[in-house]
Amino acid sequence: MNRVIITGPTGAVGMAMTEYFIQKDIQVIAVVRSSSGRKAQIRESENLIRVECALEEFSELTDRIYAAMENKKWDMGKKADVFYHLAWEGTFGDSRNDMYLQNRNVTCALQAADAASELGCGAFIGAGSQAECGRHEGSLNASVPAFPENGYGIAKLSAGQMTRILCRQKGMRHIWTRILSVYGPYDGSQTMVMNAIAKMLRGERVSCTGGEQIWDYLYSKDAAKMMYLLGESGVSGKTYCLGSGVGKPLKEYIEMIKEAAAPEAEIGYGDIPYSDGQVMYLCADLKELTEDTGYKADYSFEEGIRETVEWYKKSRSKTVNEWTVNR
Repeated sequence: MNRVIITGPTGAVGMAMTEYFIQKDIQVIAVVRSSSGRKAQIRESENLIRVECALEEFSELTDRIYAAMENKKWDMGKKADVFYHLAWEGTFGDSRNDMYLQNRNVTCALQAADAASELGCGAFIGAGSQAECGRHEGSLNASVPAFPENGYGIAKLSAGQMTRILCRQKGMRHIWTRILSVYGPYDGSQTMVMNAIAKMLRGERVSCTGGEQIWDYLYSKDAAKMMYLLGESGVSGKTYCLGSGVGKPLKEYIEMIKEAAAPEAEIGYGDIPYSDGQVMYLCADLKELTEDTGYKADYSFEEGIRETVEWYKKSRSKTVNEWTVNR
């Protein structure tokens, strides 16, 4: 790959991808909302163009990208190889069941695929979610039946299926991903990992469930590597689940976070009851991913969480805490 387009580049995965590609001397066109509080965190580089375009403006995306390339004096004849679509509204809380909002996300995903075709991209890769599968007591792979239980999961499933058909019509390679639990720098404050780190460093009691859930946590830098490899050699038409492939009790992860952040922290296991729809097992099956791309992880959870804690400590001293701003 020589040039890629990434929508939604300010979240944990998008920021890690942007850095990963730039380090590989790949040009990145980062598409971000003009109102994003995180856009300033996208580092300046000769290999990066930042294009401001909100989801509801995606009908103008092609023209804005061409204008930005011309302004940067990039080679207009060289096409982007892969279009990565990560941008999505309504990823947390009640917004997951805002049906009109989630339906607009599907439309925007189709507009993103249209833009990818207009820009001459050879492949379109979308960021889906394990929420497409609902509750499943086993490792997740593409053959697991999809029974989403909220509007967010339904919309992600629809976006993946509809962009696949559209890409086939337009002659583009299509790959869909179902991302499990990613952690790392620039992650949102609502996640278990970032919330726990913040409370531990403030000396507050961390209240949680009993921690018996078997969970799979993927470091954002490894997620970026997966996305790169899928762009290089992912098989068109396939859906890949992205996770570490290692399932551990949530309590073990919390103890590792405690060791990295504040060994004296107080953990309130059982303070929070399990919800009625609590997912008790969540782990990715990486067999197809590794066979098709040769992927091998670079980070253990311990290594990734140490880097995340150090990043958070540095970010606390800044005027704007970028991790608290919704992508």
